[in-house]
Amino acid sequence: MVLADSPSGPAAAASPAGSEAWSSADGAALYGLDSWGDPYFSAGARGHVMVQPRGDRGGALDLVELVRELLGRDLSLPLLIRFDDILEDRLERLHGAFERAIAQYGYDGRYQGVFPVKCNQQRHVVEQLVESGRRWHFGLEAGSKAELLIALSLLDDPEALLICNGYKDRRYIETAILARRLGRQPVVVIEQPDEVAPIIAASSSLGAAPFIGIRAKLSARSTGRWGSSVGERAKFGLSIPDLLTTVEQLRQAGLLSDLRLLHFHIGSQINDIAVLKDALQEAGQIYAELTRLGAPMGFLDVGGGLGIDYDGSRTASAASTNYSLQNYANDVVATIRECCEPHGIRPPTLVSESGRALASHFSVLVFDVLGASGRSDGVPPAADGEALILRNLRDTHAAVEAVAAATLSDGDEPDMRGVVERLQEAWNDALKFKEDALNAFRLGYLSLPERATAERLTWASCQAIARQLDQLPPGTVIPQELQALAAALAGTYYANLSVFRSAPDTWAIDQLFPVLPIHRLDERPTRLGSFADLTCDSDGKIARFIDRGQVKPLLELHGLRPGEPYWIGLFLGGAYQEVMGNLHNLFGSTNAVHIRLAAGGGYRIDHVVKGNTNAEVLEAMEHDPDLLLERLRQASEQAIGRGDLAISDARRLMAHLRASLEQTTYLEA
Repeated sequence: MVLADSPSGPAAAASPAGSEAWSSADGAALYGLDSWGDPYFSAGARGHVMVQPRGDRGGALDLVELVRELLGRDLSLPLLIRFDDILEDRLERLHGAFERAIAQYGYDGRYQGVFPVKCNQQRHVVEQLVESGRRWHFGLEAGSKAELLIALSLLDDPEALLICNGYKDRRYIETAILARRLGRQPVVVIEQPDEVAPIIAASSSLGAAPFIGIRAKLSARSTGRWGSSVGERAKFGLSIPDLLTTVEQLRQAGLLSDLRLLHFHIGSQINDIAVLKDALQEAGQIYAELTRLGAPMGFLDVGGGLGIDYDGSRTASAASTNYSLQNYANDVVATIRECCEPHGIRPPTLVSESGRALASHFSVLVFDVLGASGRSDGVPPAADGEALILRNLRDTHAAVEAVAAATLSDGDEPDMRGVVERLQEAWNDALKFKEDALNAFRLGYLSLPERATAERLTWASCQAIARQLDQLPPGTVIPQELQALAAALAGTYYANLSVFRSAPDTWAIDQLFPVLPIHRLDERPTRLGSFADLTCDSDGKIARFIDRGQVKPLLELHGLRPGEPYWIGLFLGGAYQEVMGNLHNLFGSTNAVHIRLAAGGGYRIDHVVKGNTNAEVLEAMEHDPDLLLERLRQASEQAIGRGDLAISDARRLMAHLRASLEQTTYLEA
């Protein structure tokens, strides 16, 4: 749906100067698709984003064609598309990396991962992970009683681990103990000193104990956005003195034989591999000491933190990592082996709680652009008796056009320094005359239409200067004031989504996600812009974009075409975004579909998950939709009685209201 025309003004920073051809490869490079997208996303020859759900194992889908067909199935945008093949491929790559590392370093142990349910609690997601991970005895990690119920109901593999983290009351602990009798393998991780006594009491009362783990509070410090969540002031974990006290308490209670796991966590999205190495060395030594103290042990849980490359830079920036998945597995395996060998200890089964690394890639949020704002094009016609300020602005615009004409007609090589100086002078004049016009308006000497003409003339000069700058040869020195012109001409693209619902981390912690058009990649973008969402909140925007290890406030975009959709994809958002979103302005969950590659080509839809209706979000806030309708029906009857509303209009109003309650919370074409 297109409600407005595109913003005007060239995006000087969007592409190199000149009129050389633009290809899909150029579009992929511009948006970093060829780096962060590997191996799941690429640009096709038609300028569409292509999805390879199985990575380099073959099979691809045209994302644009897929969206068109899904819309034909009575689904609407925004639409969350989950590729379950990617989820399975991530599992395979994670286990494959550890298997290769174990073989390479002769590690006398194995790897057994778990998925932290908090990362994405959606039923179909957790079910898919459990089913796909069955061959590796892949388990789950729960951090609350509700998540524990999910894990207990889904994990029917007696060898799969159920890691029980978070705050625990007596019922939580007893549930975990009794789950052992169901054939489950729960590990209750002691994360606070005051959890020891309830575990001992519950075990004594039931005559049974859970498998027990201890979370150590390491001295190793992390980096990046979550660096402050570890160390001595971390929320969870036992200090070394508390850890030794806990071991003695378990010994005295006869539960030391159930102490099987050491756990640590050094923050989400570890961006620097050196941080992990330090933590592994410290944890490895703690593990060895626990075995020396008489605990049987057997498992070392390195926690979460395995990062992904959001911006494609492969650096230690907050939105990237300076290591690969194989580097990560190699360091975990090699370091723990080195810690165990001198002590003659059999290396433990290695456990990781990788959520972000598993779930981020598998979902793509596609939303449509409803319209865009921008500076108006063209020079307004002159009026008789026009004010001097307006004539000055017209002369300034004419001077810019004269620079352009002289540059194009000059047979000799133009003096680029002189061209830039004249453009700078023209821009200074335009700003001065615009300020004069504003002051004159404040004093009552200019009318509102005249002020509008002054602004249009100013931006016409700006656009003309920007066009000239775009034609300058590479390497031309451009003053800082003129470099900012492209940003000044940028527009706002109005997006049919709620940032607070679908990408809350962009607002809460300035998380960067790849955002780009899913089509027209073979067309040079000519605009710069940012996105504003549907909410009535100034923070409801996406105005930070990846730029090869840097951050840019504007994204290269295309002009909107009347009657044609402009579809944008937000990628790598499968972790945390779906479960942390809120109902700001009562925008609810979006429609979601689960897609699988079909055996003979094409795809199949495994699940369709309808987004929240208006009635559902109203009920979530304890409003009764039927009562709301009845109140409005009574109001319409009163209006009919007063003669203010025709019966036919009242019928139409009530029909609209009833239909709205059953519709999605987002705008529909």
